Amino acid sequence: MYQHILVPLDGSALAETVLPHVEELAKESGAKVSLLQVVIVHTMPGADPTDDQVEAIDQANKYLEKVAEKLKQAGLTVEIHIRYGHDAEEILDHAESNDIDLVAMCSHGQSGIGRWNLGGVTKRVVSHCVKPVLTIRARP
Repeated sequence: MYQHILVPLDGSALAETVLPHVEELAKESGAKVSLLQVVIVHTMPGADPTDDQVEAIDQANKYLEKVAEKLKQAGLTVEIHIRYGHDAEEILDHAESNDIDLVAMCSHGQSGIGRWNLGGVTKRVVSHCVKPVLTIRARP
């Protein structure tokens, strides 16, 4: 079964709707859970982005620690990771360069003609990931 589950989160409540599914899978299999948030800062040309980058990483760390604490209280082994860059690329690289057995993430639900489409980041991860990917449709 699974020994290490990667859960990319973007800080939204919608992305967190995957967590009950991950909690159940991790409890059943005894898997470790890695929470991952990818951050990037866009600044004006010529501006020094350092302070903004540090702030973005600090905010991501606080957010992931809060989510991790809830999962730890449920009896899971949890670690957090923050990567700087573009979402899909960093998720794919993290999944491939670590002992990840499953990537579990939400697709932000769409409506109308595009309702069968996955969100942009999720679609790229599903399309290019060499590991299994569990996608849960996010419902607000």
